[in-house]
Amino acid sequence: MNATDATLPRPPALRLAAMAGRLWLRRRAAAALSAILAAEAERMPLWWAVALGCGLVAYFCQAAEPSPLWLLLAPLLLAPALWLGLRGHGGAGWLLGLAGMAALGFGWGAWSAARQPPPLSLPSRAVVVTGQVAAVEQLPGGLRVTLAGAVWEEGAAPAARQIRVRLRAQDPLRPMPGETLRLRALLRPPPAPAYPGAWDFQREAFFSGLGGSGFAIGPAERLSPPAEQDAVADPFATLRARLERHVLDSIPGAAGAVSAAMFTGGQGAIPAEAMQAMRDSGLAHLLSVSGLHIAIVMGLGFTVVRLLVALVPPLALRVDGKRLAAPASLALGFGYLLLTGWQVPMLRSFGMAALVTLGILLGRRALSLRALALAAVVVMLLAPQALLGPSFQMSFAAVMVLIAGGEALAPLLSRGRRLAPWWARPLLLLFGLLASSLLAGLATLPFGLHHFGRLQLYGVAANLVAVPLTSFLVMPAGMLAMLLWPLGLEQAPLHLMGWAVEGVLWVARGVASWPGAAMTTLPIPSWGLGVTAFGLVWLCLWRSGLRWLGVPLLALGLGSAAWVRPPDILVSADARLIGFRTEEGLALHRSGSVSAFLRESWLRGWGEEDAPAPEAAKLPGLSCTARECRFQPWPEGPAALLLRPVKPQRGGQAAPLWASAACGRAALLLAAEPIRGRCEASAVIDRFSVWRDGAHAAWLRPGGVVVVSDRAWRGARPWVPPRPAPRAAPGQAPEQTSVQTSGQAPGQVQAGEAAALSSGAADPPDAPEP
Repeated sequence: MNATDATLPRPPALRLAAMAGRLWLRRRAAAALSAILAAEAERMPLWWAVALGCGLVAYFCQAAEPSPLWLLLAPLLLAPALWLGLRGHGGAGWLLGLAGMAALGFGWGAWSAARQPPPLSLPSRAVVVTGQVAAVEQLPGGLRVTLAGAVWEEGAAPAARQIRVRLRAQDPLRPMPGETLRLRALLRPPPAPAYPGAWDFQREAFFSGLGGSGFAIGPAERLSPPAEQDAVADPFATLRARLERHVLDSIPGAAGAVSAAMFTGGQGAIPAEAMQAMRDSGLAHLLSVSGLHIAIVMGLGFTVVRLLVALVPPLALRVDGKRLAAPASLALGFGYLLLTGWQVPMLRSFGMAALVTLGILLGRRALSLRALALAAVVVMLLAPQALLGPSFQMSFAAVMVLIAGGEALAPLLSRGRRLAPWWARPLLLLFGLLASSLLAGLATLPFGLHHFGRLQLYGVAANLVAVPLTSFLVMPAGMLAMLLWPLGLEQAPLHLMGWAVEGVLWVARGVASWPGAAMTTLPIPSWGLGVTAFGLVWLCLWRSGLRWLGVPLLALGLGSAAWVRPPDILVSADARLIGFRTEEGLALHRSGSVSAFLRESWLRGWGEEDAPAPEAAKLPGLSCTARECRFQPWPEGPAALLLRPVKPQRGGQAAPLWASAACGRAALLLAAEPIRGRCEASAVIDRFSVWRDGAHAAWLRPGGVVVVSDRAWRGARPWVPPRPAPRAAPGQAPEQTSVQTSGQAPGQVQAGEAAALSSGAADPPDAPEP
């Protein structure tokens, strides 16, 4: 056939056949789509909760703060979506509803941020702080108080945000919520992320109402006696503090701290060794009051009330025991929620428990994915920032997988209960425990890899022993102790609870000591976690074969760390810690004392256990002398040069570092001190750089150097402190100004106070916990 034949028209029969084929394919596709929509009709509204979360994630990913007016777009989309749904156009209404819920999430995040008070401007010197105690926490080394309405300048208005101060270990004062304290303390703003892309403590503090933290450098003074406490003090905060202190006094050691955590949700008093053992064994979820704890509390309350109703025959003959027991157990659960301080897992658990109670009263099943989706919407609207934390993610993922797995295994378990002999019933119970532990462990695996970079291999074995011990002994004994506390008879059940908690700790320490119990791995990047989460949701929400499309998404997300190259160089926000990474290992250069929390965060982000000094690392491409270290991880790639000041022999100050002495010798110049002068031939990261823009990360690629600061990573958001402006003393150049940590205004710090800050005397920031 020549070129002219291709332009000849086709015969009419062929044209008709082609049209008929296309029409047939369209009809088949429409029929298949209609069948899928009909099969998934009950599950489609669940995706509106997912869309709300996607809108919130889009808000937090912005480089600049969006306008709260975005919230007005949500009703403009949701109203026609509802109208279309009522008119029978379910597919179009569902799609428009997804867009409306995404707009609601985006606008709600902006509106929630606009409602928050601005961050506090804290003094750089020690000040006398006066404020009302809002909460008291027990730590391994003393007490930490949260002050509301704090004042540290005479005549100033009370601070709009709370201040958290750690008291001295030898301070004899034992304050209670509602009292007014006065103490001399060093205050600091919430810390910036440990490196660009790390957990943002400033964002968490911004939405939680925390303005800063610090530590007392003198004894605390009570200004109001207990009899004159403020009438508006939270009674549950007072009860929480008294209960925590009483449990710690009654049960010694780590068992007492763990027992107190299961009562109040506060984990600050747990020793580091016990906390690490619980994490490495996969039992850390027992320390975070959540669905397991509230289910035990409400379940025991429900059983006791039904038993009491059954013991009164006239009442049992006239009233359904379930209808009395359900509201009573819900009230008990609500009291437990208030006692533990409205934590995110408890909010989710109580929301689902309320729906289950409603289902019992109406005679319907309420423990479903719809209840979980509704609970997720409520939590995201109450605390938008919780969506980004491991507590929300791991809690909802575990429950979602358990519900979806229970639906898939329901026919098998029902058949087993119906056909199995009596002696096989315990085996079915054991299978249920194993299946639930395995499903929950797999569901939380990607989130643990992203936030903590650790993989617990024996969590199923540890949970198989520790969860029944907690369910049948620890929590019942704790509830009995609470009931007997007003009568003064709580010591016996408290000691029983302590012995059971010792058993849980014994399991945790034993499993954590097994070879390879906790493996350190390179964390999953944020985009990989998003792909994994979407794949997990896709797999659990759909019922048809469409659900299996989530499996490749899960595989892609779990393997996303292989496509990400970690930074070659990290510089901390005070330039005291500079890290170098190659494929063979790490090296950390210190200038003065360095926070242990910062060092551990870097190691976790790099997926490593330890890192020596550059001189002892013996890494290829890294060579050091007394005055400098040269780092070139790729033979043909760019190099970085770390400049070290020459130390004086007898007192005095080290000679300043000048850019002209090293400019052009490497693509990147590094220094823990200010580098004087300008250098156009090399990029520079020094003390001035981190003072202005926070921690820095650098990649030495064959094509050049890529430098990203924490400020550039997070953008201009309300929780990110503005760039500090240089302030020179009379007759002093701007470069001579004393340098502070990123986010603080420059100013002189007294020698004793600076030593206390650099020694890590203050508490490390509250890291996200599972």
